[in-house]
Amino acid sequence: MEGSTSVSVTSSGPSPVSLPRHRGCPFDPPGAYGALRERGKAARLAFPDGKAGWLLTGYEDVRELLADDRFSSDRIRASSPVRAFPVREDDPRRLGSFIGMDPPEHTRYRRLLSRWFTARRTRELLPRIEGIVAEHLDAMERAGPPADLVRAFAQPIPSLVICELLGVPYADRAAFQAWSATLFRIDEDEEKIFAARDAIWDYMRDLVAAKRRRPDEALLSRLVHAADETDPAAFSDAELTGVGLLLLIAGHETTANMLALGTFALLCHPEQARLVRERPERAGDAVEELLRYLTIVQFGTVRVAREDVEIAGVRVRAGETVVASIAAANRDPARFKAPDDLDITRDATEHIAFGHGVHQCLGQHLARMEMRTGYPALLRRFPTLRLAVPREEVPLRDDMLVYGVHRLPVTWEG
Repeated sequence: MEGSTSVSVTSSGPSPVSLPRHRGCPFDPPGAYGALRERGKAARLAFPDGKAGWLLTGYEDVRELLADDRFSSDRIRASSPVRAFPVREDDPRRLGSFIGMDPPEHTRYRRLLSRWFTARRTRELLPRIEGIVAEHLDAMERAGPPADLVRAFAQPIPSLVICELLGVPYADRAAFQAWSATLFRIDEDEEKIFAARDAIWDYMRDLVAAKRRRPDEALLSRLVHAADETDPAAFSDAELTGVGLLLLIAGHETTANMLALGTFALLCHPEQARLVRERPERAGDAVEELLRYLTIVQFGTVRVAREDVEIAGVRVRAGETVVASIAAANRDPARFKAPDDLDITRDATEHIAFGHGVHQCLGQHLARMEMRTGYPALLRRFPTLRLAVPREEVPLRDDMLVYGVHRLPVTWEG
């Protein structure tokens, strides 16, 4: 680790280390982050491509980075801290993936999309979300215990919500869930990654073409026809393919893993689960605290310095990659009292699980609504819900870019 008091980067400095990955507890980020944060500045980080950059672990440092326009979000220019999705600069499949864009290009996408993901529009979806949750709880009750909560509850609810919102056939969920799982797996074979990438791109491209031929009232169709109706700056069909993919994958992967991992955490903290079950007015607080406590984007957010920048006590050279550990920042004791405790009575609203700055998660209102509905409804319907296997036997998603559990075996008194 960086041990010098100098802020300059030199070739004679300490050897950089790899991103910490070992978890001592399924709900905690790697313990090495705490030691790095106590040093009070950035740590020198080694990347699999042989380059070196920086790792930020403090809350204020991470917020500063994510709000600083001297750092780029362009993934072509960045090194990845783990083996990630291969991207080429000339690949048309980059179109529409606005999370890897900078203003003004990023601004155009956000402007055209944000109107569909406001808090007001999300509230309009609440009755349907409540209905979807109830339908899956009914199915669990009819089938009886035991159950895999991932398959029975956590995965289908956000998948169905985002499919209905976008106008994606829910019958196709097995295919797009398998493709996205391949893309999110850290150590996947590169040929399989490219094959999954091509398959899911072709799927969405064909769906966009179908929406152009046969319009409907869902979001994807509305975006397809926006240029014809009101907005000459709207997306091309190639851009819409990328936008549709991003919204579909993000819309089911992240919330599904939060629903499953959050339930796992609550079942391991029965007093917290009781509060969620018995005090529905605490549902919003519980969601914010679970987002802070769990932070499922486990390998951080990547930025690239456009110029030489001083941040977190070091000088970052132009072109160097900086990784912001959101998980470590959300456990910073300088910002959150007793940060390693799960406490749904705390005010955790300043967490940065959804990011910070211009790239803050577009679908955060929808994700919150699904969790505020899902957790209390599940715990009220099954007040005796508990793990069906020892805690250490629950398979964790250590091998995925988005953390969670592969399965969550549960049971209850029938």
